[in-house]
Amino acid sequence: MKVFGREPVVVLNTLSAVLGLIVSLGVTSLTAEQAGAIVAVVSAVLGGIAAAMTRPVAPQAFTAIVASGATAVAAFGFEVGQETVGAVNTLVLAVLTLLTRVQVSPAPPSAPTGPQSV
Repeated sequence: MKVFGREPVVVLNTLSAVLGLIVSLGVTSLTAEQAGAIVAVVSAVLGGIAAAMTRPVAPQAFTAIVASGATAVAAFGFEVGQETVGAVNTLVLAVLTLLTRVQVSPAPPSAPTGPQSV
């Protein structure tokens, strides 16, 4: 399955990174906590969708968890601005997408989503 001629994981992670960039540029008038919460939730949701669309699930799920966690830590664990929150999210997503890309492949539409009983 392709989305805009690309693999869904690449498209979803790019979309998440673009949203992080929008936040980091200060296009919105959000506080750092609000921006961090939005970016973390969007990263988690899009990462979950991407994980469901790939096999094996673990590398993409790891990417989503780390990206969301890093964003949440940057927003709530440190006194940083929304620019830093967006930058952390974008950097983590870019690096992990490049590292895990060789370990996953698109799942066929009829691929099972859970363990198979024998």
